Amino acid sequence: MTKSIYILGTGLSHNGSAVLLKDGRVCVGIEKERISRRKHDGGNDTLAIQYCLDAEGIELKDVALVVQCANFDIPDRNQFNGKRIFANSETPKIVDISHHLAHAYSAVGTSPFSECAVMVIDGCGSPLHQFIELHPNQKSFIDPIFLEESQMLCEKDSFYHFDGQKLSPLLKDFSKMAEHKTSLFSLPTTQHSIGGFYATISKYVFGDMDDVGKLMGLAPFGETEIYNFEAFEFKSGSLYLNENWQNNFINPSTGYDYFKENFGYYANVAKWAQEQVEKAVMRCISTRIEAFPHNNLCYTGGVALNAVANAKLQDLKIVDDIYFEPAAGDNGLALGCAFYGWLEYLNMPKVTHDGSTCFGKKYNETEIEEELDNDVYEAYSKKKFSNEEELLKYCADKLNKGKTIAWFQSESEFGPRSLGRRSILAHPGIENLKDHINRNIKFREDFRPFAPAVLKDKVNEYFENGRNSPYMILVDKTRTEYLDKLKNVTHRDGSARVQTVDEKWNDRFHKLLKEFYKVSGIAVLLNTSLNRKGMPMVETPKEALQLFGETALDVLVLENFVLEKN
Repeated sequence: MTKSIYILGTGLSHNGSAVLLKDGRVCVGIEKERISRRKHDGGNDTLAIQYCLDAEGIELKDVALVVQCANFDIPDRNQFNGKRIFANSETPKIVDISHHLAHAYSAVGTSPFSECAVMVIDGCGSPLHQFIELHPNQKSFIDPIFLEESQMLCEKDSFYHFDGQKLSPLLKDFSKMAEHKTSLFSLPTTQHSIGGFYATISKYVFGDMDDVGKLMGLAPFGETEIYNFEAFEFKSGSLYLNENWQNNFINPSTGYDYFKENFGYYANVAKWAQEQVEKAVMRCISTRIEAFPHNNLCYTGGVALNAVANAKLQDLKIVDDIYFEPAAGDNGLALGCAFYGWLEYLNMPKVTHDGSTCFGKKYNETEIEEELDNDVYEAYSKKKFSNEEELLKYCADKLNKGKTIAWFQSESEFGPRSLGRRSILAHPGIENLKDHINRNIKFREDFRPFAPAVLKDKVNEYFENGRNSPYMILVDKTRTEYLDKLKNVTHRDGSARVQTVDEKWNDRFHKLLKEFYKVSGIAVLLNTSLNRKGMPMVETPKEALQLFGETALDVLVLENFVLEKN
């Protein structure tokens, strides 16, 4: 029997993660925050790596190769923000790669394409000197003007070609790091970063940069064309962020109360910023594709999580097909590291990915029963279903009556979106349910939207474009005739960040949607992540039970076990 080849990818940036490939396929992967319970946790990777080894039932000695990536460092094998799991061991071999290359490999490794172009746009990539140190053979792809620069430059956007086996850079753009200022707008990235611009506007509007996705949720409440100036300009093939726009914004938020008092103003700023990002992304990618045409495009990096810009990019039809990487942020670096190890370093053939993003470990019945055997849960009514059909009918009936369900099933999702494994589910049209979930379950701002999960073969019925969007990374428009029935999952401007549910890798969630369709006549459910504000997505049964007790959730489904509050 041939011994399996394990490759470990590890990302040590913020949003740290670890991913294990087995013979070219993802067998387990986890974001560090899911285990440490600290949002956006990164740095030392021992916790995430040990999770992967334990889940697969192997030891470090069984790993053939480790590939790692950290944004501004080449981590020591023994120490990185604490002792590492590789300390005092000469095996396995560790290989380092640059930031944008890791992003790019995460996309091609999980994409359906055998050949494609790849675009990476994020806040900030690797420093130029570090990139050349890691990849000296790629120095010829760097514009000489960058090589002559004395100040530190970092990756801004990168464009690659994937030939089915390896990535080759076609164009890499670099930018100086932004100077640290005491003014309102101090970018935490390079001077001309789309991601950095979005983050600094988020800080201006909300007072922090922790959740830039909120800005996209606020933008539909704003009015367009309130501001008639541009943030970005394109010159000589490069995107630049000018500073003139900063003079127009002199009223930063001082907290949530102040934000609410001036809601209309901040909504208009968010609308302007969102439109600026959309235009910048369109121009940047269109220019690259014009210079290096290809029918297929992978798009990744933190900016690729902007679902509104993604939909507009898709509508441009500059290529035949676009794959939007679900873990496009730095949580996907480990995924890219692992695929680099398999495809480029070991020169092994690409194995077709099944489309799933659910790489966590599965918690068995015994583990769940052991957790439930705790006196603290005696206040809940408990029921175990031996028949899946009965479980699904029971849950569909509860949802149709307006109950909220914490839905915990199988392996957890890898990436920022809950897709039916660690979800809070509810009826998409019952009055005031959206506000109840925001206020009493998620404990977050009332303008924040929820996503519709819809049966894949029904998406055209409810949404205008009928986009295939399995990763909740594209927006669509709810059809007028369904605005009332889908009021809890349709945003202020009629848009919705749709998730199309496919039975191939999301079987039980697909069955639940079908059952809900039978009892309600609606093939859509409200789906949001199983967490509350400031908390990473739930990973374990214990964490699900804790969240259930802390919030106004009505029902908790742990695999085949159902708990309800009396």
